[in-house]
Amino acid sequence: MIPENASTPAGHPVDSQETTPETLLQTETSTIPPVPEPAETRFLKWMIFGRDGLRVGWSAALFLFLTVLFMIILAAVTSAFLDKSQSKANQLSPTTALANEAIQFVAILGAVAICARIERRRILEYNLTGSRKALHFTSGLLAGIVALTILIGALYWGEWIHFGPVALSGGQILGFGAVWGAVFLLTGFVEEGSVRCYLQFTLTRGIDFWWALGLVGAMCLCGLLQKGDGIWGVYLISVLGLIPCLWLHLSKSESAGFWQAAWATSTFFGFIHTGNGGENWIGIFAAAAIGFVFCVSIRLTGSAWWAIGFHASWDWAQTFFFGTADSGLVAQGHYLSTNPVGKTLWSGGTDGPEGSLLIVPLIVLIQLGLIVVHGRKASIKSASTGVQPQLS
Repeated sequence: MIPENASTPAGHPVDSQETTPETLLQTETSTIPPVPEPAETRFLKWMIFGRDGLRVGWSAALFLFLTVLFMIILAAVTSAFLDKSQSKANQLSPTTALANEAIQFVAILGAVAICARIERRRILEYNLTGSRKALHFTSGLLAGIVALTILIGALYWGEWIHFGPVALSGGQILGFGAVWGAVFLLTGFVEEGSVRCYLQFTLTRGIDFWWALGLVGAMCLCGLLQKGDGIWGVYLISVLGLIPCLWLHLSKSESAGFWQAAWATSTFFGFIHTGNGGENWIGIFAAAAIGFVFCVSIRLTGSAWWAIGFHASWDWAQTFFFGTADSGLVAQGHYLSTNPVGKTLWSGGTDGPEGSLLIVPLIVLIQLGLIVVHGRKASIKSASTGVQPQLS
């Protein structure tokens, strides 16, 4: 037994742990200072990643790139099976429309899935969570049909639209109605899923006024290269959003990011509609304005489900039930037949009801209805939880 203060023959105290080659290697390694990363590597990481992971600009760009890439690939694969007769007759075939929407849906779903994996998020986190999703979706479906019926009624009252004979009968009504229902349900998921779900959610987490202004300005500059007056709808929504977003920026509002993202995505939604052949500037502005209303619905209900339902039923009622033109195209297999009459400013002309000036007060009514119905519920919920209301 060795006493506590005993020493080794060499005069050194006894180590309580046995010295081995492994411990010597660990000791030598721990004394080596870490090698600092090169400045180029640190700068590259800073450019690509932020505190929330992949930076907003790269996320949005990657999503758009993947969406377009997948659409091109899927369209090339399925082109041999699509009916191209619609371009000759200037009519929208239900089978072709269903195939096109299915291609876009799969492409967007694939792009979101990849981006979600990179960002370590679930797909539903992109403005598809929240409570009472089924109720919000159903109420959106009802609101879309009611709103379009009000617009058609106003056009009929002003004698800017005339009804023709019923185009379908019997089982054709159910058959075409179901197919067009599937088409526009996919349309709701495609357009709302890409703009109000992924892009709105992504831009909200990192955009500021100057980035929003840059995006909106870039779209306006691109519009200078386009022919026709449709781009003036983009210019109008850009100007209307400028002062409110600047005020939110200067006041350092906590909700500024959401509304600046809404300004950018709504302008983008109007901008992409300029590619439709029959759109006028009122129709483009209406698309951008209703896009902003959909952003407000996300803020009030907590998800995009109301917007998806409204979008789907509005298009279904317009295209199938009333049989009006939609961006210059009339659907094959519509229930009622209608024709615009009088000045395009009021009738909408080839654009359809969305190109009529009457849609502007209707969008205001839809916005007010959203605030009355869902804004009060949001305020009550916020008061009960002790947080500020979502609508600023």
